[in-house]
Amino acid sequence: MAVLHQHLPVKVWMDPHGARLPGIRPLPADQWLQVDEAYAGQMAEKGRLIRTQVHRVHALLPLALAAAQELLNKVLADCPGVGFERRGAWVNCPDGRTVSPRMEAPLLSLGQMMQEDFCILQPGSDGHHVLTGALLCFPASWTLSEKIGRGLPGIHQPVASYDPQVTRRVQRLFDAIRPDAPLWRANALAYAQPDLFHPRPEADQRPPFSPEPGGPQGYLRAERQVLMRLPVTRAVVFAIRTYVAPRESLSETEETAFRAWQESHRSGPGSGPQTGQSVSN
Repeated sequence: MAVLHQHLPVKVWMDPHGARLPGIRPLPADQWLQVDEAYAGQMAEKGRLIRTQVHRVHALLPLALAAAQELLNKVLADCPGVGFERRGAWVNCPDGRTVSPRMEAPLLSLGQMMQEDFCILQPGSDGHHVLTGALLCFPASWTLSEKIGRGLPGIHQPVASYDPQVTRRVQRLFDAIRPDAPLWRANALAYAQPDLFHPRPEADQRPPFSPEPGGPQGYLRAERQVLMRLPVTRAVVFAIRTYVAPRESLSETEETAFRAWQESHRSGPGSGPQTGQSVSN
């Protein structure tokens, strides 16, 4: 299902800092959640996916339950700042729905409330953070069932730019995240179709989409990715906000810059909570 923004609010390729890998920067603690004009449409699509394909969009290993519950409590504490209303055990959402969050199903409860997708990563026995839980309704060319239980190097297969040097940098970053100091980065992806639910197996290597002059222009997809540490369980949360807009919404300057940036970042299909930019069908 397509839920479009008229314009991308995040254009990483126009930002000299954000365009350099991994493009991480500090984020004010009260800005990690967002609600925008696509809220109702994106939440309708999340609801459909949770009802009909929950096994494809949700995974929670037993060791991650406490972290997922802590994350739900964190969102419940912060969501009034972005237009929600708490009424006892109920939450009034910006689109008029009322949700009753359930601690026994924390990630699915978040999927009823927030536009963000959420991944939980916890330290593994080999020193790498492991993906131990996720509510991922809007994957950008990766498949949750392939990534759950993997450490950061395995999550990023087959991204060519995720070499040993980048692996060490990213792991140091994960180790250093503080609960009171979230970080964020962004990416950009070119697609022929606007579908929000866009999984792709690792073995499916398709060529990138590059529109021809006068032909279909396709769509640009951007992700605002927030990294935050939970203070009690110490798990790292990877929150993903997805935006999709018609590529024709770019100005001529933005399109020229995107094509140049696209060529410099061709590194294979997207692969989850990663540091690279992706260009995909």
